[in-house]
Amino acid sequence: MTETDQAASTPGTPIGGVAISEAASGSPALREQFARVRVEVGKAVVGQDGAVSGLIIALLTGGHVLLEGVPGVAKTLLVRTLSRALQLETKRVQFTPDLMPGDVTGSLVYDARSGEFDFRAGPVFTNILLADEINRTPPKTQSSLLEAMEERQVSVDGETRPLPIPFIVAATQNPIEYEGTYTLPEAQLDRFLLKLVLEIPERADELEVLYRSAAGFNPRNLEAAGVTAVLDAAQLAAAQIEVGRVRASPDLLAYIVDLARGTRQSPSVKLGVSPRGTTALLSAAKAWAWLNGFDSITPDHVQAMVLPVWRHRIQLRPEAELEGVAPDSILRSILSQVQVPI
Repeated sequence: MTETDQAASTPGTPIGGVAISEAASGSPALREQFARVRVEVGKAVVGQDGAVSGLIIALLTGGHVLLEGVPGVAKTLLVRTLSRALQLETKRVQFTPDLMPGDVTGSLVYDARSGEFDFRAGPVFTNILLADEINRTPPKTQSSLLEAMEERQVSVDGETRPLPIPFIVAATQNPIEYEGTYTLPEAQLDRFLLKLVLEIPERADELEVLYRSAAGFNPRNLEAAGVTAVLDAAQLAAAQIEVGRVRASPDLLAYIVDLARGTRQSPSVKLGVSPRGTTALLSAAKAWAWLNGFDSITPDHVQAMVLPVWRHRIQLRPEAELEGVAPDSILRSILSQVQVPI
């Protein structure tokens, strides 16, 4: 995991001095349920704590997640396991060059018996849509998700159909293989709340993966692994309400805006963070504060979420890319330069 992705780890672990408070905000029992979700995910996925936290934050805020990592780091397994622990429906779409928009959203199909066209719902009608290797399909098919991601609805033949609640997209992509891939458009990238980077696990974690494999663990059989549902959609909705009540002081709001303006003023950045990006950072910081038992966000909560929320929202200048400058390094530099509210 990257440094900031590790920051989004188990609630209770200090993050810049932030830890669970004894006088926790909201319902401690409800928050404890999310700790149990983490335990259930750990029955199938070793390590990747930052990605687990990121997906939980996305669910608490109704945001979407882009999971980036080389093949074999448990991106797909992580999403499948989390959905099982949350008792949510998940559908998987393998994105390929010949995938059509209707294959995702659904289409009208002629019924010879009735002589009418009936709507056949696509896999997007689910709680968690696992968009596997989303960058392997052409822009036309990628853009078919824009309305679903933003409006939580799908329009086919002039009729709008709402998606289930909750609904999030968890998309995966490979960062090193570019042949046969299509760059995600900025408009779509901006709709992802988080971009989480899954690294090769540490030696101890990789050894644990082998121990489990030697003992007969089958990643395709989560029931045999003992993964059970510990939280449902109603409890998730209740948690979302509590997250919405987390407060943010005027100084914290100004801090977020100053960080965003810092991205727009950076000489290495062609396109900085948009206002959508500032509201996304606020939402993620609220969720992270709630998970750690706070009723208001602190600068530590904001700083912990800057990289995963903003790394995909800034576009570098060509000369910066040629010099090997990474978005994460620019964001760390801005964090060190902008004055932190007391």
